[in-house]
Parts: sequence; C-alpha cells; structure tokens
Amino acid sequence: MCALAVVAVDSGAGVYRALMSKAAGDGNDHVFACMIASWQAGEGALPDWLGLSPAAFRCLMAHHFPGMGMGGDTLAPLGRELYKDRVDEVDDLVRLMLIDKAGESPSEVWMAHVVAAGCMADDHLWHDLGLWCREDLTELMRRNFPALAALNVRDMKWKRFLYKQLCAADGIYTCRAPTCGVCVDYHVCFGPR
Repeated sequence: MCALAVVAVDSGAGVYRALMSKAAGDGNDHVFACMIASWQAGEGALPDWLGLSPAAFRCLMAHHFPGMGMGGDTLAPLGRELYKDRVDEVDDLVRLMLIDKAGESPSEVWMAHVVAAGCMADDHLWHDLGLWCREDLTELMRRNFPALAALNVRDMKWKRFLYKQLCAADGIYTCRAPTCGVCVDYHVCFGPR
C-alpha cells in the first residue's frame, strides 16, 4: 500500500477517509477507495461509476463500504461516459481477466470491469484507474487475477501486458524480435516506474 501522504492535500483524501471508515475488510477496499476518491476529485480517467452500471456500483459499495451513501454530497457522477465505441475491446479485456480470477471475492468481477475501463484511457493504467502508485495496481492484479499476474514475470507495464496477452490469445504478435530484450520497444514496456 502506498503512503497516504501523497494525497493528504488532495481533494480526494476526505472521500478516501470516509470510505475507509466504513470498509468491510475485503482485500480490495483500499484500492476501490483510492479509485472512488480520485474519481470524485476529477482525477484519473475512469468513467462515471468506475465504468460499472449504477446498479453494479451500488453492489460494490454495499460489499466494500456498507452504510456509505451514494447520493447528494457523498458520491455523484461527473458526466464521464464509458467508451461506447470500444465495447468489444472492454469485453475482451474483462474475459481475459475473469478466466484467471482468484475466486475469493465477488469484487473480482467488478475489478475486471473497472480495470478494463481504465485500459481505455491513455496514461499508465495505475494513473488512469486513480490509484496512488503502481504498486497498488500490481497488488490488485496479484490478488484478483493471480494466474494472469504471474505471467508478468518481467514487470511489464500492466496495460501493455494485458494487451499483449490479448494479442497472444488471438495469435497476433506485434513485436518482431525473438525476445523482449532485443525488441526496439523494450524501454517502453520495461522502463522505470
């Protein structure tokens, strides 16, 4: 878990604290609280309700933060829409992650949808999700999709890794180099965090 000092002055810190005061003890409470707090502060790139339907978001809230309201001053949509022209892409990513879900919590299904929605934006996935550091993303991938995460043995950036897995599943290999180490894009995939 990242140091909370990073967001202490951020407008999402109050939302994060309020959510965590109601946390149910699920392993995903912290990352969902980060995502929701960042979304409410207008940070990250997630669409409204983290890319979930309002009903699914209510279920997520009831599971992770029971007793936390969603209306009025608590949580409200910002007018960010889901990437409607890329629904097939989102569906493919969700399927990829759900094949290897841990089977420990209903939250894994919501997480797959949220991570897929985050993949539609243009920055590093952890930033697009509204997480406060890449380590939180690595932990959520290991906790929710352990077999898939275990394939990322070279610490590739997660968004690039997920797309590479999609391409490999379809038999599409965009890198013509025989190994990543000699690929011209190596620094893009495996650069410093």
